[in-house]
Parts: sequence; structure tokens; C-alpha cells
Amino acid sequence: MNDARLSLSFDGPVAHLRLCRAEKLNALDADMIEALLSICRQIDRSNARVAILTGEGKAFCAGGDIAAWSDLSPQDFGSRWLRDGHQAFDALARLRQPLIAVLNGHCLGGGLELAACADLRIAEAHVKLALPETGLGIIPGWSGTQRASRRFGAQLIRRMAILGEVFTADQALALGLFDQVVPTGQGMDAALVVAARVSARSPRATEITKQLINAAEGEDRERTLEMLAGALVAGSDDLAEGLSAYREKRQPRFGGKD
Repeated sequence: MNDARLSLSFDGPVAHLRLCRAEKLNALDADMIEALLSICRQIDRSNARVAILTGEGKAFCAGGDIAAWSDLSPQDFGSRWLRDGHQAFDALARLRQPLIAVLNGHCLGGGLELAACADLRIAEAHVKLALPETGLGIIPGWSGTQRASRRFGAQLIRRMAILGEVFTADQALALGLFDQVVPTGQGMDAALVVAARVSARSPRATEITKQLINAAEGEDRERTLEMLAGALVAGSDDLAEGLSAYREKRQPRFGGKD
């Protein structure tokens, strides 16, 4: 599904993903969530070595659009809104390419959950971040209590989600929520420098290293284990012999060699 409020472009080894709903502070609705899932597939299957995610206008992402979910039944809220959001955010976090989030504006609620999907976060100096959901009577439902806790530490998430603390960019940098803080307006330039460093490294080794780090955090551990093991076996003489035997309708003669 295409959505004009999400922009994907490629510049050499870099995939650029931009939220383009500035008038709503890049808040996400159901159509954008569905489009994000499709875009993640495009990036994953492309030749890009690194991806950059940012927002248009003065916000990175204000989270889920209240107008999109406030009238849903409890069943639809859980089985559609939250489930679909998880699928899209999981796809983003599990891209084979390293993902850099450029936080060019405030990062609130689902926006922080979106930023948590990235491998690296570069924030501009004016940015603030928060998880305001419990003040509205809901929870951080797009893995704000799970992935964000694994990546940032549960105590920091407690402070934001339970106490309602709001962190500035410099505070977030000191707490390990951000990897770099740059002057306002310089986030993309800084991200391109980082992207060039990533792109200069072995793409295959970088991809596998990212997958292993994700697995260490509990991110898609089962698929990572089977994918890496499957790729190892797929390169063996045993597979070639097994396929030949199948095609020739005979018993395989496995040698057990790589």
C-alpha cells in the first residue's frame, strides 16, 4: 500500500524514509502504519546498506493520531491498532540494514517507540522526548514497555511512562537514549556522515552483526537463529547432494563436508 505521507527514496547506498505529515506533527494513522510495513519490505529487499528515518517539519513524530484510534472498540483497538502497529514497528526494528533515526523535532509516545526501533539515534538540540500515554488513560502500546525497556533500560522507561518525566536532548544523551546531539538543523548532515561510515564496512558482516545484537536483546531471536543456521547449511555439499538425489530419484550419499 502506498501513502503520500510516507516518502521512500534511495541515494546510493542510503535509503531515506521520511514521515510527511507535518501538519499533524507526523502522527501515524492506520493507513500510514500499513504503508510503513510495505516500505520496510522495500528497504529490506533493496541494495541499500543503511537507512535513515526522519520526520518532516517541526516534529519527528507525535505518536499515534488520537483521531485514528479514540473511537475504536476495545477489541479493534487491541487486535487492529496495536497489533498492526507492532507488525510495522517490528519490521522496522528488524531491517537487515542498520537504521539511523534523525530526531529533528519532539519525539512523543509512539514517536519514541518508533525511534526505539533504530540502531542509532541522532537528535537535534531542541528535541524533547516523553511517553505521555498514562496521562491519557492508555499504555505505551507499540512496544514502549518492551523494546524501549530493553534498549534504554526499564528504569528510564518507568520515569517517563509512570512518572511522566520529559527529557531534553542533552539529558537523553547523558542517559544513553540518544547517541549524538547536534545543533538544530544539522541532524541530517550528521546522519549522512554516520551513514557513510556504516556503508564503508562489510555489508554482510554488518547485517549479521546487527541481527546477533538484536537477538541478544531478545529481538526476533528465533528467526535470527534459524536464518543464520539455514544459510550455513544451504552452502554445504550435503544440500547439493540432497537436491541432486531428489531430482534423480535416488537415495542421497551424504559426505558431511562443508
